[in-house]
Amino acid sequence: MKRIFKLVEKYFFIIILIAVLIALIDPRSFNWVLEEFMGINIINILLGVILFGMGTTLKIDDFITVFRRPKEILVGVSAQYIIMPLIAFALASLFSLEAGLTVGLILVGTVPGGTASDVITFLAKGDLALSVSLTAVSTVISPIVTPIITLILIGNQIAFNPVDMFISIFQIVIIPIGLGLFLNYKFPKFCEELKDYLPTLSSVVIAIIVAGVIGANKGAIISSSLIIIAVIMLQYFIGIGLGFLVAYLAGMNRKQMITIAIELAFQNSGLSTSLAKTHFPSLTLATVPGALYSVWQNFAGSILAYIFTKYFNNES
Repeated sequence: MKRIFKLVEKYFFIIILIAVLIALIDPRSFNWVLEEFMGINIINILLGVILFGMGTTLKIDDFITVFRRPKEILVGVSAQYIIMPLIAFALASLFSLEAGLTVGLILVGTVPGGTASDVITFLAKGDLALSVSLTAVSTVISPIVTPIITLILIGNQIAFNPVDMFISIFQIVIIPIGLGLFLNYKFPKFCEELKDYLPTLSSVVIAIIVAGVIGANKGAIISSSLIIIAVIMLQYFIGIGLGFLVAYLAGMNRKQMITIAIELAFQNSGLSTSLAKTHFPSLTLATVPGALYSVWQNFAGSILAYIFTKYFNNES
């Protein structure tokens, strides 16, 4: 059983591509993802499952470690919340994207790093401890930072309530992580056994979220696909390049440079999609960039992990 889960974890981008293909052929098959259950958006519940799983892999000591390596954490988190939002804003302006796509793209830039970055860092033989720390820190501070940066970038163009966004991020992110952290504290052996299965579970759940959004917006995606896909690819590769540059200028070693580059480019696209649906319901295209970014970052990330391992990781 573990071997099957590990295989799925290694080739998780294939799961996403299969889900996307099904959604494009039969969009109704994933309609339930965008519906509500007991007054709660199902997409938020699914995202909570992923973040709960992330919480079960964390310990209080992981956060103490942050203070032992403040330079790498400060550089990584600062780059995460400065470079990626600016890239998104610049590309949206350069390509004159319509309001929905602009909001969606900026949300992709302002959300924290995604848990997939930890998987790709592991496959690329980067600094996994640094990756986990960066993901955890950027996620924990996201309820405050994401609404503020989003307000700065689009608040004068599109009205939304940053306080409501803070509350929803707290509910979607902090509570599940906190519950997972508590479970790991009380039942560490059980959570240790879960580690072999959680990456696969996260991959499947993300695939479901992506398929739901793509199925619901099939027509709009097909009509605007060339422009938004080009923008998303640029956002991703610019993030990778600037991640390497920032880490190099900060004097990091090769493993750390690989990690910063991956962490910078990999976004919590599921969260950006959830925020778009919750806070910009009138802008139907706002959910599209997050869904497409998830497909692309996982597909390209798997290829990059191979390249990093083969050509860039000659240093211990």
